[in-house]
Amino acid sequence: MTTTQDIVLIHYEDQPFSFARVEEILPDAKRDWYHVKLLLLQIPLQTVSWILKNNYINGDEFTMGGKRMRLEPVSAPEDKNPEENKPIEKKTNMTPQALKKPGPAKKTGASKVVSLADRKPKKPNPE
Repeated sequence: MTTTQDIVLIHYEDQPFSFARVEEILPDAKRDWYHVKLLLLQIPLQTVSWILKNNYINGDEFTMGGKRMRLEPVSAPEDKNPEENKPIEKKTNMTPQALKKPGPAKKTGASKVVSLADRKPKKPNPE
């Protein structure tokens, strides 16, 4: 069953067209119909709202402007070799306390990590 935050593949005339994330599913005034808001995962990002029956949301084919459409739920493929995806342990010469506390890097030969959030854009000179 497709629900909000799920990723779907939109098929247009039996061809994959675009991926989308389901943003909202709200009931319509008509019984068994829903307003489905989709975020199209393409450039530029767009949102569309379609009025669909529950069966259409869950993968049954429907038509839009005489064209066949279908939403296919997408899930991540299973790992064939889960050992390959284990995090790599990184050795560091910093103590656990230094890793927890932000501040200037000690001169131990380690490079200083600079957060992009801490960087402030330079203001232009008003001359």
